[in-house]
Amino acid sequence: MSFSNDGPVYPQQPETRLVTAGRDTDAQKGFVNPPVVHGSTVLYPTADDLHAHRGEYQYGRHGTPTTRALQDVLMALEGPQCAGVGLAPSGLAAISTALLSVLKAGDHVLVCDNVYRPSRNFCNGMLARYGVETTYFDPLIGAGIDALFKPNTRAVLVEAPGSQSFEMPDIPAIAAVAHARGALVIDDNTWATPLYHRSLEQGVDISIQAATKYIGGHSDIMFGTISANAKAWPLLAEGIRLLGVCAGPDDVYLALRGVRTLSVRLAHHYRSGLEMARWLQARPEVARVLHPAIESDPGHAIWKRDFTGASGLFSIVLKPAPQKAVDALLDTVKLFGMGYSWGGFESLVIPFDCSDYRTATKWAPGGPTLRLHIGLESIDDLKADLDHGFTALKAAM
Repeated sequence: MSFSNDGPVYPQQPETRLVTAGRDTDAQKGFVNPPVVHGSTVLYPTADDLHAHRGEYQYGRHGTPTTRALQDVLMALEGPQCAGVGLAPSGLAAISTALLSVLKAGDHVLVCDNVYRPSRNFCNGMLARYGVETTYFDPLIGAGIDALFKPNTRAVLVEAPGSQSFEMPDIPAIAAVAHARGALVIDDNTWATPLYHRSLEQGVDISIQAATKYIGGHSDIMFGTISANAKAWPLLAEGIRLLGVCAGPDDVYLALRGVRTLSVRLAHHYRSGLEMARWLQARPEVARVLHPAIESDPGHAIWKRDFTGASGLFSIVLKPAPQKAVDALLDTVKLFGMGYSWGGFESLVIPFDCSDYRTATKWAPGGPTLRLHIGLESIDDLKADLDHGFTALKAAM
């Protein structure tokens, strides 16, 4: 049986589309996976074809059968609102490409105060250098964002939830205001992926993922995706072309391989993350768990309304403890590696502090904060590992 992005005539669930979209076994001579095309030059059969740039592919930077297969899968995952998907060599490259595609000198952009810090650095650095003004806003502002718009506001960048402090912006409310004001909405959708949060269906114009994380799923690639609706896609496609943004063929293949198992991996991360979050809620060393899928979380109502699942990433606020005690916990755990990024098969933990770079809100959680990524290990083993860490924390107090 041959599969293509057109697919069967009957509706398919997202889990099925992840497996079937972007596959054409006839074109692939029967093989399940497409070939990894390493190519730059594309030859034309006649001078007339060359003059007319006639052909399915014109140059390696503009796409290959391998990139087309991945783009088809991601379009199917994003849903019918998706008009196109761009591929970038990292999540940050996806964010910077999206911003540069829709902004110009003299424009103003509104950015959620809980945004990924490198995104903030890009706004404060390169965008400022090119004459684009940035205003940061409280993630919980909702429709109140209207008061921050200026005549030259062209875009709003949100992250739902923030990948350290986990505030949950009300994207539909923000998008309604932005569109009434003629601005585009850009969402960093890495935490839930389009499998659990179809942000393009909730008013977002451009949805970004650091595919380094759950799309790749194995901590072995740097990758970014940029999906856009019909209104934003022409701007984004032109930006990608002018900037020369593309991803290497081997990373494209690894992202394609990873996305095929996204539904089973993310379901495990969701279950284990939620179980671990609830277990930590009951720990005497923990003051608060920051996870929007927890019923007591301030963002839970929005999560329940707009999302169909969660990932394995969340944070905890410890009760007041000296740094040496927190370090003792970090040095004791063995299954939780200390490292940046997340979304791979392994569990991770890092300390963090947002207070130095928040400008629209104040970060004062009341104790040390740790961000946890719950991987694919046994949840009982992970609990035992953290239990040893908490024993070390108490011993060092």
